[in-house]
Amino acid sequence: MRILVTGGAGFIGSALIRHLIQSTEHEVLNLDKLTYAGNLESLTPIDDNPRYRFVQGDIGDSECVAATLAEFQPDAIMHLAAESHVDRSIDGPAAFIQTNIVGTYSLLENTRAYWLGLSAERKAAFRFHHISTDEVYGDLHGVDDLFTETTPYAPSSPYSASKAASDHLVRAWQRTYGLPVLITNCSNNYGPYHFPEKLIPLMILNALVGKPLPVYGNGQQVRDWLYVEDHARALLKVVSEGQVGETYNIGGHNEQKNLDVVRAICALLEELAPQKPTGIARYEDLITYVQDRPGHDLRYAIDAGKIERQLGWVPQETFETGLRKTVQWYLDNLDWYRRVQDGSYQGQRLGAL
Repeated sequence: MRILVTGGAGFIGSALIRHLIQSTEHEVLNLDKLTYAGNLESLTPIDDNPRYRFVQGDIGDSECVAATLAEFQPDAIMHLAAESHVDRSIDGPAAFIQTNIVGTYSLLENTRAYWLGLSAERKAAFRFHHISTDEVYGDLHGVDDLFTETTPYAPSSPYSASKAASDHLVRAWQRTYGLPVLITNCSNNYGPYHFPEKLIPLMILNALVGKPLPVYGNGQQVRDWLYVEDHARALLKVVSEGQVGETYNIGGHNEQKNLDVVRAICALLEELAPQKPTGIARYEDLITYVQDRPGHDLRYAIDAGKIERQLGWVPQETFETGLRKTVQWYLDNLDWYRRVQDGSYQGQRLGAL
């Protein structure tokens, strides 16, 4: 199968492409704009593979997308290109509207034109897989429940609102035009090659240089953590075996409070990196409580029963095993992090009004 992956230089996209090239025989074309969070170094393990190709381009550039579709002739599109950080969406929502909503619309229209030109057999087999987030569902605070595929949408941030809008567009293109689509909504991903503005890599890297570990509010916000390589396996299951028109929630069965995540990272660093920065007795002493994020959702939790029952996917990593692998990867790849810090992001707080 020929698969076009949008946003394949990002965190989840690069994990997906590494999985597709290393564990399958699929051909992959990576279409990525290479914004601040796109990093081709995340694809170094497979970038010389003859089944992998890269095109730098914007999903909102119709001419580029149409030409790429016509030349590569994909059997499936896995759409991950998105602005994805809540704090950045608070500082500058315009980019999220442009990429996540307008860009997805443009990609859908170019895909529809391409799909209509396929033979009957290829047209029936084609899939457009839209990868989204559990944040579209809003906040489970005070409710002893889990997000399911039928949970009503109630996005809280400019980021989650833009992703909710893109989900609705994808469903509309199936209902109105018959485009064969699939949607997945995932919980918080973590693992190797994660851009260092996100919670887990930020805590690891700050701790190693003795910088404060900023915890929003009281740190009691709950997230369901999903190891990114487990997510990549799930995405391949969905695009290969999922039923057209269906939504599948992907979660790790790993609900953790943010403060407990930070403390677990500190405990692992005590074991794996005992040589602390000068003046630091314990990594946990670096924990610093800061003003909470505006509109911060307090709990996300996914019921992944549907994908488990229908497609046979289950996560392989527990939070404990996945976090240990993640911390060790950063310790082994500090040069990668230093090259990522090109001046556009230096660990500063974003999204504080």
